[in-house]
Amino acid sequence: MSQLDVNESHLNFDVVYKVVKTLTSSRDTERTLERSLHYLSYACGWRSAFIAVTEPDGHLGGLCGTGLSAGWRERLRFLPNDGVLGRIHTNDSAVVVARLRDEPLFVDSIDMFDGLEGEHVALLGAPIRYEGRPLGVLVAFCENTDGQRAFASDLQLMKVVAAPMGQALLLDRASGQMHQTARQEMRRAVNADQTSSRIDNVLGESAAMQRVFSQVHQVAPARTTVLLRGESGTGKELIARAIYGLSPRKGRPFISVNCAALTETLLESELFGHEKGAFTGAQYQRKGRFELAHGGTLFLDEIGDISPSFQAKLLRVLQEREFERVGGTTPVRVDVRLIVATNRNLEQMVKAGEFRADLYYRINVVSILLPPLRERREDIPAMAQHFLDRFNRDNRRSLHFNEQAFRVLSSCYWPGNVRELENCVERTATMADHDTIDRFSFLCERGRCLTKELHYIEREDAVRAARTLDATNSEVPNAPASVSAGDWNGRSFETPSGSDMPGSEREQLVWAMERCGWVQAKAARLLHITPRQIGYALRKHGIKLRRF
Repeated sequence: MSQLDVNESHLNFDVVYKVVKTLTSSRDTERTLERSLHYLSYACGWRSAFIAVTEPDGHLGGLCGTGLSAGWRERLRFLPNDGVLGRIHTNDSAVVVARLRDEPLFVDSIDMFDGLEGEHVALLGAPIRYEGRPLGVLVAFCENTDGQRAFASDLQLMKVVAAPMGQALLLDRASGQMHQTARQEMRRAVNADQTSSRIDNVLGESAAMQRVFSQVHQVAPARTTVLLRGESGTGKELIARAIYGLSPRKGRPFISVNCAALTETLLESELFGHEKGAFTGAQYQRKGRFELAHGGTLFLDEIGDISPSFQAKLLRVLQEREFERVGGTTPVRVDVRLIVATNRNLEQMVKAGEFRADLYYRINVVSILLPPLRERREDIPAMAQHFLDRFNRDNRRSLHFNEQAFRVLSSCYWPGNVRELENCVERTATMADHDTIDRFSFLCERGRCLTKELHYIEREDAVRAARTLDATNSEVPNAPASVSAGDWNGRSFETPSGSDMPGSEREQLVWAMERCGWVQAKAARLLHITPRQIGYALRKHGIKLRRF
């Protein structure tokens, strides 16, 4: 064996070792395959390469690639036995096409890729199989300028690395099926063990939502005023109706008023009613929402948006249980169960003088915090399926998600919470060209996410009360609040001015990463630590990085 052959053998051995090491370095199969592909392409001098895998509908679609232009995944879709790529998948043998432009079986596929129109582009392909089961194809494009380049070494290398790639793909699919089975078993267990905690028309199997359901069942039988808090789109009105539906007042009226949608004058007339002649256009006496809800439940949404002057009028009604209609002098007594909701930070508003402290204490009897969707991601697949089923019924379609689609939905930030998820599912289903919704059906996977810029905006929506109180402990407004929990490698950090950073180290990490768009360097600067320290802390707390 010549010295050249020995060197080439050592190179191939190093490449195989590097690929196998990469494939076993993480559970994120797609990421490890992409990294392996990058290394193979660099080591072998390929122009570009990709891996395509079989999908549930029988087609082969792109999984990862290197050296290809944007949008190649959308263009790459073929069937087994369809052209050169399909035959590589079907036949258990590697293939070499020395000149693509002369291969009639590939002419129709050239449009899938950019930069393959040259005269000296060759294709190398090997099937990805494991235990005789076809899983996909490994394809590379390379220069063949002299027409005599020897591809035997590259083909042999591709066949060798295709085996561990196939094993990684098979293990990933088996893991996905196991997770799906475990999720189904968990749903059955929840249905069997926590039937009493279920609430009609509200989906939620996560621990956070189970706590909310438990609180709803506890508070529903009483007459106690309930304050529902949470970001916009978390389903506060649904929870309010659930409390009403489980209460002894179920058969009596349920009246809902959005306080933010009305001016102060209109809101007073809507809630208290008016007498005939009270103002121009008042041609008859009109009962207000308090009177209409007598004996039942009144839901005041967006309570944090009412004006300070009207807050005093509302406080008197809550204290005395009586009021006068606009333009009237006769007291009207009512028996009403009050449920209020807000997405505002009431504690900060009280401190700033924008919300009356006495009204705050009056409505904050039992407070229920609805978690944002990003804090109960295990509920997303069931909710998305519910919205898709409803779309199918309304539009006579038969769409369904595959496992990759659920992964995309579960990894999004969802600044608009459940409302945004519902809109995303409906938009994607409306624009779907096939019955299967995969990850490339979503705009975010094509770089056109409609709400990506909202991921970096500091939320002014409802903040956990504990966070708010921590942020308001400082005697000087906007002064940095001290933080005692964050001490990594002997170096502590402090909250930036005017922020509402939570107390625990893990929550501080998530807070900083979400505010900085999950860019570690930016989050490290925000916390006054080094990128190495924040990387160590993320691994310590098992926080998985999110990609948008």
